[in-house]
Parts: sequence; C-alpha cells; structure tokens
Amino acid sequence: MEQLTEVTEKEIEVRTADGVSDGYVYSPKSKEALPGVVLLTDIGGLRAAYRDSGKRLASNGYVVLMPNVFYRTGRPPVLAYPIKMGDEATMKRIGELRAGLPPAAMERDGVACVEFLGKQPGVKNGPIGVVGYCFAGPMALRIAAAMRGKVAAVASFHGAGLYTEDPTSPHKELPRIKSTRLYFGHAVEDRSMPKEAIEKFEQALATWAGKYESETYEGAHHSWTTLDSPVYNKPQAERAFEKLVELFGATLK
Repeated sequence: MEQLTEVTEKEIEVRTADGVSDGYVYSPKSKEALPGVVLLTDIGGLRAAYRDSGKRLASNGYVVLMPNVFYRTGRPPVLAYPIKMGDEATMKRIGELRAGLPPAAMERDGVACVEFLGKQPGVKNGPIGVVGYCFAGPMALRIAAAMRGKVAAVASFHGAGLYTEDPTSPHKELPRIKSTRLYFGHAVEDRSMPKEAIEKFEQALATWAGKYESETYEGAHHSWTTLDSPVYNKPQAERAFEKLVELFGATLK
C-alpha cells in the first residue's frame, strides 16, 4: 500500500474500568477505512520518541491508538529522561510504574483500548493489531488472550519478562490465544529477558498451536528500537519496523 504521509495527531481519553487513560490517536488521511493498531510504550511512557513512532506507523496505513498505560500513576512525563539506571530515585520510580500495572489491570485496560479503537472514525471493522515495547510486550500478549477473535496480530520488541517462574508469567497466556499471529524480537544480553528465558519462551511457543516468529537481533541491546535510547541501533531498529509492517500487512489488510 502507498505510504500516507499526512497524519493527524489527536489527544484522546480512554475510559477504563479503573479510571481514564490519556493518550493519542494517529490517523492518516485516507478515503478508505483503515485497520486499527494499539501501540504500547516502554517504561518511559508517552513522549516525543513514541509520538514519532505512532505517526510513522500510521503513515503506513493504520489508525494508531497510543494510550498512557501508566495513567494510574500519573500523566506524562512519567519518568525523567535520560533514564539513569541504577539511580535510587529512578529505580524507585520504575518500581512504582510497574506496581501500578499488574497482569489483571493490563487485561482490563487492553479490553478498554481495543473497544475504544474500534469506535474511532476511519477504523476498519475487523480485527486489530497490538505492538508492545519493553515492559509492554507482556501487556500486548495479555490483550490478545483477553480479546480472542479481535486481535489478529501481536508484536513485541525487547519484551521484558515474557518468561518467568512466576505463576502469572506471560507465557502462560499462550493457551488462551486463538487465531492471533505472534512476533517477538529479542535483545542480546538483556537482563529483563536473558538468553535462558528466551530459550524457555521459545519452547513454550513451539508447543503452542498458533503461528509465530521469535528471533534475537544481533548486536541489539534492550530498547534498541527507541529513538531516545542510548543504545538505539538504527539498522536493527529499521529491520524491526519492517518486520512490524510486514506482520500487520499480512494480517490486517
């Protein structure tokens, strides 16, 4: 499909079971209804880097909803940039953001976002796509589990904790996911998803009955896709974006 360069950004509010999430909807100018996509940010929340990502994805022929997944904790900016990993105040804040979004809340918010997106002008009637980065990779997976039949594709890039020994580990949602194509792009030397966890996660995927792809990006460290990341890797970020567009093109159009 020809790229649609004229994209509008609109501030929105999504009413959830727990409150109101602020956020944005990105809509390209088009005479036809377009597929919908939910874009979930990393732990840093809504900011310029992800607003650019939302616009770019929309320009490829999608109406993109980007909610503030941390609305229970605060409005953006939710975290000071650049992030100072190891800094006591920074780590405390990250802990607060994580604690405010347990698995059950991820599902409730996901249901609200999918329903909200489906009601937006210019959104094609039919299944949507979801993409999550870092902390939100597991959230994307949980949304697919909660909204069976309404999510055609899920992508996760440098997803954190997709496989853990915790009873609520995201990989345990796989049996609930039906008719959804999954894609996972992992980072190297990622403390939030180490090699051993990737291997166990891929074993779980292999026993799942659905269609998936899981790969590790050579030389790409956690948050490599994000423009404002100190480890931003442009060649691998571009490849990740191409995989995302390919996934959504094959499943939503």
